[in-house]
Amino acid sequence: MSHQDLMAGPPPTHLPEDPAAEALAAREAPAAVVRRFPASPAAWAALATAAVDQDADDVTVYAFARVGYHRSLDLLRRNGWKGHGPVPWEHEPNRGFLTCLALLAKAARAIGEDEEWERCSTFLRESSPTAADALLPVVE
Repeated sequence: MSHQDLMAGPPPTHLPEDPAAEALAAREAPAAVVRRFPASPAAWAALATAAVDQDADDVTVYAFARVGYHRSLDLLRRNGWKGHGPVPWEHEPNRGFLTCLALLAKAARAIGEDEEWERCSTFLRESSPTAADALLPVVE
C-alpha cells in the first residue's frame, strides 16, 4: 500500500435505489408516499420540500427535514458509511439525504438554531460540494 492510499479517505457512499422514487416520479402526494415508505429519505425530502413550497411554518419544515435526516443516517450506516466521507449528489439515490440535510440546515437557521445551521451546512459541504452549491443559499 502506498502513502497515497493511506491518505485517500473513505470511498464515496452510494445509497441503493430509494423505494419511494417511482411513486414520487409519478407525482404522488409526498405525505402518502411517506406513509407507504416511512424509511425513505426521498419521501421525507419531498414532504419537507412541499412544506417549503406551501409556505408552511419553519418548525414544520424543520421537523420533516430532521426526520428525513435521521432516517438517512440509518440508511447511510447500513450501506457502509462511517460517519464521514463523500456522499455524491451525482448519484441520484443520495439526493434524498442531501436534500433533507440542506432543508434541515436552512430551517434551523430560520428558527434561530445557528449552531445546527453551521453543523448541517458544513456537513453538507463536506459530503457533497455539488449539493451544497445547488441547495444552500449564498451566505454573506
